[in-house]
Amino acid sequence: MRMMIFGAGYSGKAIGVLAAARGHQVAGTTRSIDKVATLDEAGIAPFEFEGTSFSGKLTETLRNVTHLVQSIAPGPRGDPLLPLLGDEVRTYLPRLEWIGYLSTVGVYGDHAGAWVDEETPCRPVSQRSVERLQAEEAWQALVAASGVPLAILRLSGIYGPGRNPFVNLANGSARRLVKKGQVFNRIRVEDIAAATLFLAEARTSGIFNVTDNEPCPPQDVVAEAARLMDVEPPPEQDFETAELTPMARSFYGENKRVSNARITGLGFRFQYPDYRASLGELWASGRWNK
Repeated sequence: MRMMIFGAGYSGKAIGVLAAARGHQVAGTTRSIDKVATLDEAGIAPFEFEGTSFSGKLTETLRNVTHLVQSIAPGPRGDPLLPLLGDEVRTYLPRLEWIGYLSTVGVYGDHAGAWVDEETPCRPVSQRSVERLQAEEAWQALVAASGVPLAILRLSGIYGPGRNPFVNLANGSARRLVKKGQVFNRIRVEDIAAATLFLAEARTSGIFNVTDNEPCPPQDVVAEAARLMDVEPPPEQDFETAELTPMARSFYGENKRVSNARITGLGFRFQYPDYRASLGELWASGRWNK
């Protein structure tokens, strides 16, 4: 496998690290020259990509890519990669065998706490989720003629080493906001990487929720992290009266329980299936702040 990851950030880099560890050739893009060395050290051949054109070196590398992962978020003008690829994905990627698109469970919108799966109609609430759904549909349209397998991975709230409630408690930014009936799913970044490789190596197509097994109130996760740290959790705050940015408040406008039955039905097993096991491992291993 020769994998190219567009947007080798938090999740993209984790995918690349796992792929490289399994002996695959991996390259990844970044907009920041400061991150080039970090990717190289992780076994990911780095390319600068500003989102408007392919460099000559990047174009040359794409000709041998067999697996493409798109992790760059769309914007108001859509997915930045699609206009560059044109109408036929194999123009730049003649050896392409599989595409993975990282999306979000936000495309489902609000379901008042009910369970959703991949067959649930999408009715996104936020503009960023609307853009994600439009990007999903654009990728599906692009590959329809080429026949390249496309897996859309709908991710829930991402956390892991360096990005978790322990970090927030340590730096004083943790909050326990309480909104009646509100639940969220979440996903460890290592499980995103493992799920991506699971689908990539089998060249599996379709839409898959990549999420944990236990949707729960967000304040419970903060309380569990505080218990493990043996510190006092922050006081509970009523969501309705709390001071929040518009973006932070918008996250609470979507309430649903997301099922991962489709991907587990294929045989995939999550290493961190619930927040208790995951937080316990992060704290015990000392990797929570890495």
